[in-house]
Amino acid sequence: MTGTTSSGGVPVSGNLFRTKTVEQSIQDTEEPEHALKKSLSALDLTVFGVGVIIGTGIFVLTGKIAKETAGPAVALAFVVAGVVCALAALCYAEFASTVPVAGSAYTFSYASLGEFPAWIIGWDLVLELALGCAVVAVGWSGYMRSLLDTAGVHLPAALSGSEGGTFGFDLLACLLVLVLTGVLVVGMKLSSRVTGVIVAVKVTVVLIVIIVGAFFITGANYKPFVPPSQEADGGSGLMAPLVQLMFGFTPTNFGVMGVFTAAAVVFFAFIGFDIVATAAEETVDPQRDVPRGILGSLLICTVLYVVVSIVVTGMQKYSELSTDAPLADAFKSVGHPFWAGLISFGAAVGLTSVCMILLLGQTRVFFAMSRDGLLPKTFSHVHPRFGTPYRSTILLGAIVAVVAGFTSIDELAELVNIGTLFAFVVVALGVIILRRQRPDLPRAFRTPLVPLVPVLSVLASLWLMLNLPAETWLRFGIWMVLGAVVYFAYGRGHSRLGRSEAPAPARKDSRKD
Repeated sequence: MTGTTSSGGVPVSGNLFRTKTVEQSIQDTEEPEHALKKSLSALDLTVFGVGVIIGTGIFVLTGKIAKETAGPAVALAFVVAGVVCALAALCYAEFASTVPVAGSAYTFSYASLGEFPAWIIGWDLVLELALGCAVVAVGWSGYMRSLLDTAGVHLPAALSGSEGGTFGFDLLACLLVLVLTGVLVVGMKLSSRVTGVIVAVKVTVVLIVIIVGAFFITGANYKPFVPPSQEADGGSGLMAPLVQLMFGFTPTNFGVMGVFTAAAVVFFAFIGFDIVATAAEETVDPQRDVPRGILGSLLICTVLYVVVSIVVTGMQKYSELSTDAPLADAFKSVGHPFWAGLISFGAAVGLTSVCMILLLGQTRVFFAMSRDGLLPKTFSHVHPRFGTPYRSTILLGAIVAVVAGFTSIDELAELVNIGTLFAFVVVALGVIILRRQRPDLPRAFRTPLVPLVPVLSVLASLWLMLNLPAETWLRFGIWMVLGAVVYFAYGRGHSRLGRSEAPAPARKDSRKD
């Protein structure tokens, strides 16, 4: 491995695929000024997982997919998607127990694939989580405006966001992100307590849907459980799924293949379980508790999704379901508006925790990249009292608040999906590589059937990526190119790993950031 020195006296390694050992990663977490406070348990992590997964998926997607793609068999689509996520979760669980360091897929990639791939996945995660948080904040704002309208309080159009071609500032979305940023700065334990209360409300509402809704199920609504197959309109040009442009393949709605088409969509209702891995460094016993948090939250949410979809399609014929608020409208259809209002309230409360945990995950990835020198080091300092990465949290919170306030980003939401799937592919490949490179590492949790499970995870994720529009791939590619420019302009020359590997030159002051 050779090294060179930049004109500014900063040593630069020529190897883009230099890896940071697991021991180095763990050692970095012990430096006082870069050490996060350990306060989380397996229960806290499971609550975080449930808090971020149960959101728009269960409150909106169940009806939309049942009506347009799978009929009552949407329950089977949730099972298929849950299995795909479980494959990825098994890979995340091994990595999180082996490398219990903030940064999730970024940190795992640094230990197995090398610095440049790690930078790319970190850059990808920052986009995914920032856009995800902004999208959810805008969705939360919509629910809140609806509740305020019901109470007779009406916000002026100029403060209600950009909608239907009109430009406006989304005051509620912006304020939500700023308040949650403050909560995250004050500390993880407070964050977990706030999330715990929110998740309790959200799960209670979901259980109400299941228990109360069960009394209004009509057996005839399940017939046919798997409706006859129909050819789907996948769109044209860049809006068409990439798989359709590449192979002339057109997805179908309904029928057996419709279940798998639906699975490619409802998969995104599960996004978030990987966020649990970003909190590994703040967990008291990460080797034991992080795998439990990841797999436990995924299992709970899969069961809830399946049961809710069975109840809702039994209450109302799938072809008549609302695509905006299917759970609430299903109760209205059977003459119970009180329960509908309660569900709308639960949805608004529930999206609060989704937004906060996405923001949490983003700040931890940014913090880890800064600590490694790939981003300015000032963002890896932790608060002396609260033990949180307050600088990166405040910076990213402010950016996301502005994005959520000024942008209607429905068309960018799919970037969240492709970013997550890309991370799944990288983590699965990393498990195989690290098993071969470092078989000696202690692994509190081991992914079963390696390399079969990681390979299946890669194939399943790639298949779902191919079902996304070509336009999404184009935007994703542009963001990745921009990331490569930033890496070569800044990260490569300031990398702590590069400096430690470079030969010692005649010293100027090369310790500056």
